[in-house]
Amino acid sequence: MERIALTDSLELSRIIYGMWRLTEDSDTSVKHVQAKIKACLDQGITSFDQADIYGGYTSETLLGQCLKQAPSLRGQMEIITKCNIVAPCGIHADKRLKYYDTSEIYITQAVDRSLREMAIEHIDLLLIHRPDPMINAEETGSALDRLVESGKVNAIGVSNFRPWDIDLLQSRMSNKLVTNQIEISLGENSALTNGDLAYLQQHRVAPMAWSPLGGGSLFREPHSELSLKLNQMAEALSVDAASLAIAWLLKHPANILPIMGSNNIQRIEGFSKALEIELDRQSWFELYQAANGTEVA
Repeated sequence: MERIALTDSLELSRIIYGMWRLTEDSDTSVKHVQAKIKACLDQGITSFDQADIYGGYTSETLLGQCLKQAPSLRGQMEIITKCNIVAPCGIHADKRLKYYDTSEIYITQAVDRSLREMAIEHIDLLLIHRPDPMINAEETGSALDRLVESGKVNAIGVSNFRPWDIDLLQSRMSNKLVTNQIEISLGENSALTNGDLAYLQQHRVAPMAWSPLGGGSLFREPHSELSLKLNQMAEALSVDAASLAIAWLLKHPANILPIMGSNNIQRIEGFSKALEIELDRQSWFELYQAANGTEVA
């Protein structure tokens, strides 16, 4: 499995396993979750994406139960998690509404809770989950730097940030923001032209892509131009359409790291097949054209 270095001390597997659906599985037993983790590790997928809010603030707890019973797994994993979304459920059931909190006290307490729930001593990569319109960049940046200095967090990134949001927070930090996790797929490819990927390439920051298959929307409209082209090209290459859609992302020179989420062991075992697909430039643009419904100008 190809690996991408975000810092001198942090590398991630090119494909990341997303755990946002972990608690939605009909089988949430420790044994079954461990089986999904091992299915990833067996193909070199060592990076796992969490967030405190996943599963109504329970997904990290489920992962922690697995790591407590099989502590040897931790040394084989890079654990990513996110914080700052406060939703009125689970541990925040008393809140009146959903909002963002990037205050020092919230971030610090969220990290401590994540460490405790996942039964780990440090977080490999902490992301601010959403840009906060009420951010005090001085306070937030200092809090994040202190978390790195304390050893609780190895590296810091962001999620769903625009370039100006990144610039603001980075201007108040001594540690570099090492990634931005944004939505990128064939179906949602605006990041290729709205400045998001250009900015990240300019600053040599590898992006993480959430919903790289559009939540399955790429395949729910079987007669769409994109679906037809994906299936046609996949058949010609003797690969499955989902792997082809991921290979399209992997082809981009920005070093996009797709976050793949599934509770199906067989599908998980096939995630790495995308890395075996070689797309030339014309094939890449064929899919791009099909996705947008028009040829480039």
